[in-house]
Amino acid sequence: MIDLYYWGTPNGRKISIALEEMGLEYHLYPINIMENDQFQADFLKISPNNKIPAIVDQNGPNNQPISIFESGAILQYLGRKTGLFYPNDEQARVEVEQWLMWQMGGFGPMLGQNHHFSKFAPERIAYATDRYVSETKRLYGVLNQQLIGQDYVAGEYSIADMAIFPWIITHHWQQIDLEDYPQVKAYFERIKARPAVLRALAIQV
Repeated sequence: MIDLYYWGTPNGRKISIALEEMGLEYHLYPINIMENDQFQADFLKISPNNKIPAIVDQNGPNNQPISIFESGAILQYLGRKTGLFYPNDEQARVEVEQWLMWQMGGFGPMLGQNHHFSKFAPERIAYATDRYVSETKRLYGVLNQQLIGQDYVAGEYSIADMAIFPWIITHHWQQIDLEDYPQVKAYFERIKARPAVLRALAIQV
C-alpha cells in the first residue's frame, strides 16, 4: 500500500495519474495547501521542503517503508518499482528522463510563475506577466515541435507524459490557446481520454 499526500495541483495529479496507470493500491491523504497543511510537523517529516506531493510506500525496498518527496523522484521510483512507463533500455530511458527533467526544470516552474502573476498575484505586474507568458509560449512551442510525428514525448507513453500533461490542464490560466499548438492539443486530448487518467482527474481534493 502506498500513502499519497496530495492536493489537486498539477504536481499532485502527476502522482495520482501514475498510481492509477500502474495499478498500485494507494490511500490518499489530503494536504490542503490553501490552509497551510503542508507546514504541519508530521508532513514535514515526509516532505521537508513543505511541498506536495509526497508518498510513503509501506512495502518499499527490503519490504521496509520508504518516504519520497519531489514529484519527479516519485515518478522514477514508481517506474522502477513496477517496471512500467520507464524503460530499462538506456537510450530509451535517457529519452524519458530528459523530457521529465524538461518538465521539472522548465515547463512546471515557468507555468507556475505564469499562474501566479497572471491569476493569483494581488496586483498585476506587467513585466513579470509578460516574461512568464512569453516563456510559457516558447515552451509550448518546444513541446509542439517534439510531438510532430509521434504520439508521446519520448515515443512511447511514459512517466514524462504523466509529468507534462497536468500542467496543460490549466492552459486557460496561462493565456495559451491550444489551437495555436495543434500537436499539443491532440496530445492533451489523447492523454485525457485514458481511463486511468480519467480516474485520477475524478479525485475531488
